[in-house]
Parts: sequence; structure tokens; C-alpha cells
Amino acid sequence: MLKILGNQQGRFCDGVSRRNFLQLGALAAGGLSLPQLLQAEAAAGLRNSSKAIIMVYLPGGPSHQDMFDIKEDAPREIRGEFKAISTNVPGVRVCEHLPRMAAMWDKFAAVRSVVGKSDDHNSFHVMTGHSRLKPQPSGGWPSVGAVLSKLQGSSVPGIPPLVSLAGKESVAGFLGAAHGPFVPSGPAQKDMVLNGVSSERLDDRKSLLTEFDRFRRDADRSGLMDGLDEFNKQAFEVMTSSKLVEALDSKKEGAKSAERYRGRDGNMLREFLLARRLVESGVRCVTLNFGGWDTHSGNFTTLKRQLPNLDVGLSALVQDLHDRGLDKDVSVVAWGEFGRTPRVNMSAGRDHWSRVSCALLAGGGMKTGQAIGRTDRMGGEAYERPVQVGEIFATLYHNLGIDTQRATLPDLSGRPQYFIDPSHEPMRELV
Repeated sequence: MLKILGNQQGRFCDGVSRRNFLQLGALAAGGLSLPQLLQAEAAAGLRNSSKAIIMVYLPGGPSHQDMFDIKEDAPREIRGEFKAISTNVPGVRVCEHLPRMAAMWDKFAAVRSVVGKSDDHNSFHVMTGHSRLKPQPSGGWPSVGAVLSKLQGSSVPGIPPLVSLAGKESVAGFLGAAHGPFVPSGPAQKDMVLNGVSSERLDDRKSLLTEFDRFRRDADRSGLMDGLDEFNKQAFEVMTSSKLVEALDSKKEGAKSAERYRGRDGNMLREFLLARRLVESGVRCVTLNFGGWDTHSGNFTTLKRQLPNLDVGLSALVQDLHDRGLDKDVSVVAWGEFGRTPRVNMSAGRDHWSRVSCALLAGGGMKTGQAIGRTDRMGGEAYERPVQVGEIFATLYHNLGIDTQRATLPDLSGRPQYFIDPSHEPMRELV
């Protein structure tokens, strides 16, 4: 695995630190190692597929009722400070701080009644479809990225199948150590780190190439390459190939296209741009995290800063996918660990609320231009069409060409395991 570290982003209420980083070679929640992928492809011709997924993880738990489910008729201590605006789809209204998404809502679908989450500051649930606080099969549940790698492998030679810009990691589960992070040093299985290369320097192609070249020279002098088997050598070439550098070089992006990703604060929303460039280059799965949404205090102050940039990032990404003809193949999902309490607390914040939350979807050939489900007047319970987390995963897997009601993988005890509960079918409203 190659990690390019970014800036420290603070901590959640439970003390867990947040740090954005770019991680190549495995999905944040556990992906198949590149040497193993290459071996699998050599042993069995895995079918090529242009299907991909971009998962936007909103760490901390965003308040659903301040985004896509504004309670306009509720008391102020429930409704909060924000107003709702109309979208370009009749009958659908969203937060006033999401005007760009509202103007192209026909390309989005919000699920306003997601149930089954856990009160747990961890990406495990949104990456696997299962709670880590409940009993797991032998070895633990794998992430969607690990499953995708196992079943479909790499898409384009010279491009890693999985790229993560997410600051949260989880295990590969019962798929085993072979599905952990790729390391070019063979059995040591350590991270390959480009020291001193931050995510902000990804725009500097010369610096990035210099670091790759330096790493190659150091590896050759150390005799590292002589000790690797053929598949590790191929994987090493993938991780330091010009194809990967090209995808990460956002300066190659046309000025007009890149300008779409400039946030309301004037800064470039690089992760969203890179997500599109990476899936376009052949990466199967990209995860990124955005912002900190653990708003126990100052909820509205925080959201006034974060929602406008999320609005820019998601609208630019989805419009870009449509303009480039990728909207049928690339699925986008944005969500967090849980929702927030209906009632605003004494610190002008909202606390954890796992009983209902929201998710935003786009692309993947889905039926967009709608808002699915509804919470009660206070925004605390799923009143209409409760949607299980597993149903969203079934939909995403369906978009990727994987039948979750039939496909299984063995856990460490040899028992076949469905990726999600097979009673959860793809959402009929979307597929």
C-alpha cells in the first residue's frame, strides 16, 4: 500500500483522530493486495468491467434533517436554522446551502429514512454493510472493496483496482491477510510511504515523479527487487507506473473542468476531482472522506462552512461523470455513520442518533430525481419506507454486476457467507 499523508483534521467526540490521506492499493476498509490480484488474473481470466463505485464518507455523522429532510413545519428547536429550497424536481426540497445540487436534482436520489445504523464512530458500517458491534463470522466481515477485488479483480493493467482517499481504515475480514494492504517488500507487509509528500503536493507532477524515481532507485540499491517474486515485481511497477501518476496529476485537467471543483471558500476540492480522474483511468473503487460532521456543538456554524463545499464537490463530480458518459457505469454514494438528534441541544448542536439517517446516491444507471422515504414530523423515526443499510449495499452491488442473493465467499471456518443479508434486495425505487 502507498500512503501519501495529508493534514491532521482533529478528533471525534470519542477521541478518535481524523486525518485525510491518499491510500493506494486497497480500499480503506480492506482490499485485495495487488500481487494477489495479478496471480488471480494469471490463474483465471477475470472478466473486464467498466463498472466502478465512488464512496464519499462523511465522518462524524451528518445531520439528516439539516440536509435533505428539513422539517419546515416543526418547532425551531427541532427545525433548526436552515430553510428549504425547491429543486428542479417538483415536490423535492433540500437545504438552502445545497443550491447546485438542487438545480440538478434530476441526477441525484436521497434516501431520507435509512435505518439499522449503530452509534459507533467507525467507517465499518458504511464500508461493509454490517455493524462491528454485532457478532461476526469467523474472521469478520469484509468491505465492499475487498469483495469487489476478490470477485472482479483489476480493471486496467498498470492501474490499481482500489484507491482510497478516506481517513478511516477497516479490516479485510474473512477474506484474509492476502486481502490486506499491498506492500512491495514481500512478507514484511509494511506500508510503502512517500515521506514528505502531502496530498497538497499531488498537483506538483515534477515532485511526485521525483519521489517515485527516488523510491525506485532506493529499492534497486537495497536489492529489494531481486527478492520479490514476479507478481510482486508487477505490482511494484503498477504502484509506480506513469499511468497512476497521470491519474493523480490534477494539473493535467483542463482549466474549465478543474474550476468546477473550486469550493465556496476558494480552495480546490481535490479529492472529488481525483475520484473522477481515477475511475476514468480504470480504478474500480474510490473512497474519500470529506469534512467532520460530529456536531455536538455549533452544528449550524459548522454546516454553513461544510455544506456549501460538499454542494460544489458532489455536483461537480456527478455532472462530470454525466458529461464524460460515465454516469451509467459509476455509482456514487455519500453517507456517514449515523444521523443526529431531532432536538437541538443547549450548545446549538445535535448529538448522535442511530435510529434514522440519510444517504445520497447518483450514477450507476439508477433512477434518480427523487427523494425516497420520510421521517416523522420531528425527524426522529422512519415514518415512511424505512430503508435498511443492506438494501443500499444490495443496490450498489447490483450496479457492479454482483448478485448478493446468490454470490457467497467462505469465511475462515470454511462456511459460505453472503456479503449482506440475502433478504435485502436492491431498492426497487432505484433499479
